[in-house]
Order: sequence, then structure tokens, then C-alpha cells
Amino acid sequence: MRLLQRHLCMIAMSLVAVSSAHAATLVEPTLHIKPAASGAGRVALTLDACDGRTDTRILSALVENKIPATIFVTGIWLKRNAAAVEIMRAHPDLFELENHGDRHIPAVDTPQKIYGIKSAGSPDAVLAEVESGAAALARTGEPTPKWFRGATAEYSPSAIAMIRKLGFKIAGFSINGDGGSLLGAKETAKRIAAAKDGDVIISHINQPTHAAGQGVVQGLLALKAKGMIFVRLDDADGTGNHGTTD
Repeated sequence: MRLLQRHLCMIAMSLVAVSSAHAATLVEPTLHIKPAASGAGRVALTLDACDGRTDTRILSALVENKIPATIFVTGIWLKRNAAAVEIMRAHPDLFELENHGDRHIPAVDTPQKIYGIKSAGSPDAVLAEVESGAAALARTGEPTPKWFRGATAEYSPSAIAMIRKLGFKIAGFSINGDGGSLLGAKETAKRIAAAKDGDVIISHINQPTHAAGQGVVQGLLALKAKGMIFVRLDDADGTGNHGTTD
């Protein structure tokens, strides 16, 4: 009996080791833009619209203060937020809409969970998530997206290669502004206000009830007061690691 228990224990430990090693293969790419030639510098603001509704605190602040942003939208969010999409489309000088997938599924081609979210789980499912997300954007009349960011911003290297073959650059980031919209307003504002020349900021525009949204606005206005210039990803030379842009 003891031998059987020991054998079962060894099998369980082996499975845990394999699972941990497999999970460790995931990467969270970074992205920086080319620094400014002069002045206070420039940063790229990217906002994820995963599902849910629109944080009008952020959207209104961007319009009122003429702050450009790249918005990564899912097919789910597009269906629920037609009014916000129209506002963005009415300001093409400010907003660039890019592909965040169709159903907000991590671009990982093996079955596992990332931050509690089930991954796509297979190569075909990764491709479906990316291509369906692009199709959802096309139905709004927006230009064909050039950038992709998957749910959780973590990827398997093989999924990165597949997405690049579809013609998309993959948008990493260098500053996590709002911690998945889970941080408080003060910490969010502090992180964003600390952005330096060449940084790419990630935050969220789909959580109107979270305190982080207030912090996003405060941090952005602090950067603007310093003279920082905001650019969209399509207007800047972005360089990412793990083969995400080259």
C-alpha cells in the first residue's frame, strides 16, 4: 500500500513539475516607442476594452484634452458599446482602434488558465480569436487593424509566431498603469505619471465603476502638464521583444 501511495505521489509531483515548466514558457512582451528628438518626451497610451461598458471618465478626458490613444477592442465590447465607438470614430485624429480578439481569450495554444481565464487552448482557437476580432472591427467600418493584443497580454511563443504570420504586430507595454483596473486611483495615477520618454502605457477603459479609472485620468493629466506628447501606436516606431514586432 505504501509503495502504491509513493508511486501515486511521484506521479502527482511529476505532473505538477511538467505543468509548472509548461506555464513558464508563457511570455509577457514589452514594447517601447522611439524616443522624442527633443522636448519632454513622448509616450503611447494604450487602453484595453475587454468587455463590460465604457469608462466615460477616461473617454471624456481624452476628447476634452485632445490626448491620442490606441484602443484595443474585443468583439464583445464592440457589440455593447456602440455609442462609445461612434465617439471614437468621430475623432479619428485621437483614436486608433485595434484588435483585442473576439471573446477576450488568451492567445495561448495549449489548455491552461492565465489569471483565471481559460486560454484558447489550440492553434486553431488562437487563430479564430484573432481573425474574428479583426472581422468584428471591420464590421464597424474601421480600417483594417495592424496591431493585436491578447487577453491577459501573455502568450505562448508559438502563438506569437502564428499571429505574426497573420500580419499583426503584437502590442506589449512598458508600464502597467492600472494593474488590470484593480489598483486604486492613487497608485494608478502614480504609475502613469511616472512614464518616461518612449514608454507604452497599458490601462483599461471598460471598468466605469473601478477607482482605477479616476487614477488613469489624473495620471494622464499630470503627464500632459509636464509637456509629454502622446502618440498612437501607428504614429510611432514601436519595438517589442520576443519577435512581436520584427
